[in-house]
Amino acid sequence: MARTTADLTRRSAAVTEGPARAPHRAMLRATGLTDEDLRKPLIGVASSWNEVTPCNLHLNVLARHVKDGVRAAGGTPIEFTTIAVSDAIAMGHEGMKASLVSREVIADSVELMVRAEAFDGLVAIAGCDKSLPGMMLAIARLNVPAVFLYGGTIMPGRFDGRDVTIVDVFEAVGKYARGQMTAEELYRLECVACPGAGSCGGMYTANTMASCVEALGMSLPGSASIPALDPRRVEVCRAAGEAVMRLLRDGIRPSDILTREAFENAIVTLVAMGGSTNGVLHLLAIAREAGVPLELADFDRIARRTPHIADMHPGGRYMMVDLDRAGGVAIVLRELLEGGLLRGGALTVTGKTIAENLRELRRPEDQDVVRPLSRPIAPSGTLAVLSGTLAPEGAVIKTAGLHRQTFRGPARVFEREEDAFDAVVHGRVSPGDVVVIRYEGPRGGPGMREMLAVTGALYGAGLGEEVALITDGRFSGGSHGFVIGHVAPEAAHGGPIAAVRDGDTISIDIPNRRLDLEVPAGELEARLRAWTPPEPRYRTGALAKYATLVSSAAHGAVCR
Repeated sequence: MARTTADLTRRSAAVTEGPARAPHRAMLRATGLTDEDLRKPLIGVASSWNEVTPCNLHLNVLARHVKDGVRAAGGTPIEFTTIAVSDAIAMGHEGMKASLVSREVIADSVELMVRAEAFDGLVAIAGCDKSLPGMMLAIARLNVPAVFLYGGTIMPGRFDGRDVTIVDVFEAVGKYARGQMTAEELYRLECVACPGAGSCGGMYTANTMASCVEALGMSLPGSASIPALDPRRVEVCRAAGEAVMRLLRDGIRPSDILTREAFENAIVTLVAMGGSTNGVLHLLAIAREAGVPLELADFDRIARRTPHIADMHPGGRYMMVDLDRAGGVAIVLRELLEGGLLRGGALTVTGKTIAENLRELRRPEDQDVVRPLSRPIAPSGTLAVLSGTLAPEGAVIKTAGLHRQTFRGPARVFEREEDAFDAVVHGRVSPGDVVVIRYEGPRGGPGMREMLAVTGALYGAGLGEEVALITDGRFSGGSHGFVIGHVAPEAAHGGPIAAVRDGDTISIDIPNRRLDLEVPAGELEARLRAWTPPEPRYRTGALAKYATLVSSAAHGAVCR
């Protein structure tokens, strides 16, 4: 039976109905709302629009189209914004400590707005790395009818006849430092790498999370891969506005969609597409907010049985725009569904199951962006969870495009990212070294900085798989090479990584999922007993507060 208007406005009645709410209505009238508007469901349209980064530059325009869809479906849209940090601009300096912290701030701010203003539903629009999971954390936490909308990918730049992205610029810094690129070439690349609005173009963190959210069922089918400035995105925006009203009428909430089956679908998609290791961190966090049990071990278990089928940069050849031309994330999902790897009964924001959404779709044969399961790029997925004497709670490595499976060498220990970057660009890191960057974890950084500046410099210097990099921090989705992050427990919690010394032998064995410090157990225990926590790097402000609340990376680095 169809729900009545009174049913649909149950939450917003707290601010729109009765004589006692005359002051509330007076404030809303000042924003331009009419009696008719106030009788309809109030739908929050939240975006992370700002002028800081191309990822978010156009989100205010997308929000206007979403509002058109809400109005057409009988609702009253009310737009508001939240913050977003540009990881690329924050990269390689103190600013990156604010990046992961911003995920929590985004979630908190959207939660507070929806609760305070008594919105009946929510469309959450995001464009960059932390705004996507931040919005999803809020959606899971609030559990009001909601749709997630991605801002879309940037188009690739063109440099000397080839497609390039921001990652090429980071890697070019290493080439320039080694004399393999001139200053003029670096400048030309810098000027063309990012041609307009949209999120970084490969299967980096933003595109990874957009793909995962489509697999979760929280965004409209086909919406993840459409480029930011493509005219098709206008219709997707309007459809998102209409969809949230349909969810409201049908009584479908995020808790009906964000089930264990949905999270397994997202993990399958992540490892089949060569997604960012940040996907592990964020899916763990979203699952916690949704009340769904999820552990690091689940990622490794699912990766072992899921073939790698999407040939996506940085581990592969293609950009998100290429995937879109081939049919989008949906063709990956269809291939996985046909192979019995996807839970087809999981509900989505269309009100239908994921299998119903994909029923008429077929993978085009005249493309090689997405392989058939019978001819995968690799027989297993692109993430592995390692553990051992160096990471008792686990660590994460991305295996897409990785050729070697083991590594053993002497440790080169750095207490912060900047010192490691300086050593790389000045040629003080040699083939065979295992670079250890510690005290960059969620608490120790604080903020668990990404290391794209370091990994880009290593790759640009030709050391991508000649040097291993281990950190209790994390990596950009654009990072590739023999790099291991999320080491837990982190150094600031007295994890074994805090006891590593220069020259210690570290061994890495991906097939056996091992990460070990080859130091006698008694010696390691003695070092850890003698260890004392370092002084906090921040004593006041948001970073200090975050450091006191944040949990282990093994649990999503959520605040408790």
